[in-house]
Amino acid sequence: MTPAGHPMIPERKIGVLLVNLGTPDAPDAPAVRRYLAEFLSDRRVVEIPPLVWQPILRGLILRTRPRKSAHAYGLVWTDQGSPLAAITARQAKALQDAWPQVRVDWAMRYGNPAIGDRLAAMKDAGCERILVAPLYPQYCAATTATANDAAFAALAAMRWQPAVRTLPPYHDEPAYIGALKASVEAQLGALDFEPQAIVASFHGMPQRTLELGDPYHCHCVKTARLLSEALGRELIVAFQSRFGRAKWLEPATDATLAALPGKGAKRVAVVAPGFAADCLETLEELAIRGRATFEAAGGERFAYLECLNDGAPGLLMLRNILARELAGWTELA
Repeated sequence: MTPAGHPMIPERKIGVLLVNLGTPDAPDAPAVRRYLAEFLSDRRVVEIPPLVWQPILRGLILRTRPRKSAHAYGLVWTDQGSPLAAITARQAKALQDAWPQVRVDWAMRYGNPAIGDRLAAMKDAGCERILVAPLYPQYCAATTATANDAAFAALAAMRWQPAVRTLPPYHDEPAYIGALKASVEAQLGALDFEPQAIVASFHGMPQRTLELGDPYHCHCVKTARLLSEALGRELIVAFQSRFGRAKWLEPATDATLAALPGKGAKRVAVVAPGFAADCLETLEELAIRGRATFEAAGGERFAYLECLNDGAPGLLMLRNILARELAGWTELA
């Protein structure tokens, strides 16, 4: 019996928190400035000493980049908000509907809803065991690790912490490769042309991260190899979203697309296997700017193949790998 004045302890539950990168609250310069200030101040994202980096960030980047980025967000914004937030919310709802014994929620590493806020809400709702699931198939310190960092920082402020597990990278999981194969084949089959080349574009990282031991590049290459074998056709691996003057992983996606027509590949499809949900980097950078780059170089037919998103293959894959990581917990629910 609970003593008078003391809160009731809710029924114990198992929770899953889906986490993706982040999004501004609106496609305007002030919202993008707040988002970029948080994102680009993360020491795992920009590994430059703050005394050197912050004056550059505050004095130049946050004065010029938000307006340009806001325009790009405006091109892909939806009635439900940013594509990334809208799709992640749909992924969580679909998983929740199919998995009533587990409480499924979602959060963003940068922006809203914040990881700490959602973890606190899940704990208040009775989740004493929570699987934090960064939706990054390929591990990178700037994505997977910083999402886990935010979760652990939130736990550090809790008096009564839930038990926590984190989702490992799943770049070579048969279920993930199978889901990509099914999605890519279905979309290729719906095209009215046969691509002469398929580009697998992954988010770029500075070359220095590879040299420091980050496995991201190796994970991307392995994903592309396994998907290529599953599809029975070669994929061209490239890396997008270069930022700053440092050397980044190569080849660059924009340079790759610009070069293909001159090599005789005037019909191309682009897939982004490293993204669990479509976002600014896929819908604006690849589908819009990538097409423009390719066509300006003499390309004739271009198709961007959407991410797994909340389609059936992707949801089944997520359910399978999440269920495995919850083994031993869900039996108690």
